Amino acid sequence: MALILSIETTTSVCSVAIAQDGQLLSFRELNSANSHAEILNGYIQEVIAESKHSLSDLEAVAVSEGPGSYTGLRIGVSTAKGLCYSLDIPLINISTLQSLAFFTLENIEQAIAEKENTILCPMIDARRMEAYTAHFNNKIKDVRKVEAEVIDENTYKELLKNNTFVFSGDGSGKYQDFYNNHPNAYFYTEILPSARGMIVLAEDKFNAKDFADLAYFEPFYLKTFVAGIPRVKGLR
Repeated sequence: MALILSIETTTSVCSVAIAQDGQLLSFRELNSANSHAEILNGYIQEVIAESKHSLSDLEAVAVSEGPGSYTGLRIGVSTAKGLCYSLDIPLINISTLQSLAFFTLENIEQAIAEKENTILCPMIDARRMEAYTAHFNNKIKDVRKVEAEVIDENTYKELLKNNTFVFSGDGSGKYQDFYNNHPNAYFYTEILPSARGMIVLAEDKFNAKDFADLAYFEPFYLKTFVAGIPRVKGLR
């Protein structure tokens, strides 16, 4: 039972929600690459004001921990940790893929969600022909841990024979050409990571007192960040 601010910045979506006792009070969201640093703090102020609360009323901050965009993760985590330090409240880390699976389950047809052997497969674009993926059952329990998966026409060929797969997220479009007509494959490429998908998971972790170590918590990058070679003359 808590007032929790949730922050999601792992992809091109910048999303902020405030919820009390697991119920959404206010949220802001924009799908626009490279805008997070400009709009995140404004969104936080707006949802706080709209909820008729103040920052000092917050009991925890939840942040989407990754995997995802290196820059987006740094912005979201540094903002969340700054709030927690200044307000002396706990930080809650939420798996990006788990929250995307939960959000997907909330926004698809019930008949599909309840099909026998349904597996939720949230996917985050990892560039080129890769995606960060994990598999969850329709109770949002792990079926397969997070992986950086190389995509081709054989990746899910065997798994789709005996399972219903629900693909979502900005990485799922890479699979669509291969499996779009498969009777056991359902694609929801428009469902993206959102702070709204973090609310119930954050409330559960708060009630269990399952908090991140504020001093040592770092984003879950999965892959090592490699900086590109500067294109500016004289900086190579």
